[in-house]
Amino acid sequence: MKDPRSIAAELATSALTSHAPLSMELAARFSAAGFKLALVGGPVRDAILGRLGNDLDFTTDALPDDTKKLLTGFVEVIWETGREFGTIAGKRGDVTIEVTTYRSENYDPQSRKPEVSFGENIEGDLKRRDFTVNAMALELTTNPPTFIDLFDGVTDLAKKVLRTPGTAEDSFSDDPLRMMRAARFMSQLDFEVDESIIKAITEMAERIKIISAERVRDEFTKTLMSSNPRLGLALLVDTGLANYILPELPKLKLEIDEHHHHKDVYEHTLKVLEQAISLEDRLGGPNLVIRLAALLHDIGKPKTRELIPGGGVSFHHHEVVGSRMAKERLKALRFSNDEISDVSQLVFLHLRFHGYGGGEWTDSAVRRYIRDSEHLLTHLHVLTRADCTTRNQRKAEALSKTYDSLEERITQLMEQEELEKIRPDLDGVEIMEILKINPSPLVGKAYQYLLDLRMEQGPLGNEKAISELLKWWAENGPKS
Repeated sequence: MKDPRSIAAELATSALTSHAPLSMELAARFSAAGFKLALVGGPVRDAILGRLGNDLDFTTDALPDDTKKLLTGFVEVIWETGREFGTIAGKRGDVTIEVTTYRSENYDPQSRKPEVSFGENIEGDLKRRDFTVNAMALELTTNPPTFIDLFDGVTDLAKKVLRTPGTAEDSFSDDPLRMMRAARFMSQLDFEVDESIIKAITEMAERIKIISAERVRDEFTKTLMSSNPRLGLALLVDTGLANYILPELPKLKLEIDEHHHHKDVYEHTLKVLEQAISLEDRLGGPNLVIRLAALLHDIGKPKTRELIPGGGVSFHHHEVVGSRMAKERLKALRFSNDEISDVSQLVFLHLRFHGYGGGEWTDSAVRRYIRDSEHLLTHLHVLTRADCTTRNQRKAEALSKTYDSLEERITQLMEQEELEKIRPDLDGVEIMEILKINPSPLVGKAYQYLLDLRMEQGPLGNEKAISELLKWWAENGPKS
């Protein structure tokens, strides 16, 4: 029976040879210059798992200047933004290459960045890495390639468990972002985490505060965009780490009494997220905006929760409060303005359909639904459908059928009236000519009035639009 490390070496070498043969060419260049080169970290793990991508990480005993010389002519473009950390990167075709000099890092407990010094061997480099499954290397300048696994990462990979090479406390003290990486790898790889990691995160969660919002956002986004975000999100909540990065999420764990009057909004939210992911094909694939909206759609409930006399609970206007809260949280996490605007708008609109849950949709209501959602109409379709988590099969089918009819009506009206391009029957220039006025706020108010009429009644035609404009002007224009 073959040793697991031998099997891992064969799998990694085979994956590299078939999917990234340029790595062997690069190793030959380094070897000819008297240097070592090893594939390291995540790409080794992914090569063993049969999911090697186009981002390759290497480590070497060559210093950055030597690495740059060896990459020159081998790659089409070179980046030196990571030079202070010993990294020279480049791109050849679709493949991105990062080559980093062996590192030995010392961390200031209050610093966001390590003090980097170059190491003398690969063993020291691997010891500083986050998890054992990311602390394996494939030395390419030997024949055959040499598989290096000092911390039994292969066994952990087979068991689908995350452990740290040293103590979890030391690892997370060195780089607190690794606590969030644990959540990300759980979600991406469907792994469990060792109890020592859970204990360390629980005790050290507050240390995440020294990490920049941008780095936290990026790691959180990777977790959310993974194949199973529930796993990572649960780790963040259960260890208390979410209290420092997304405190609105654990607050959704509302009390459940014996009569089930108080709904578990946290579990509902995770279910909505999963159902939204299952509908993402409508958006062309994995979509950050819809996942954020699904995760945040009910965060206004804790602040609006009221007990109803006689039993039950209400959350009046939680979509309004939640929209504002989503905007504030995403801004704090440094998401883009477009992402913030889109997600907060979806949170604001997510209950719109339920106001017409019985199917009482007038053409006017449909026009407004389309108009208010604008470019997010399909996102809103996905979120609204995902938000149905009732266990009552009859109720779920009725809601789905009602929404089917709404979508059909939307399609019909859009075809008839081109609602995505909806405008008043008169434009601003025509309004000024008819009312004999110059550009002013009154023109905008008149335009909005005609737009509202258009939404309510459909196309008015030029003659009726002029008549309605003059009526409005008689009531709202300046009095002589």
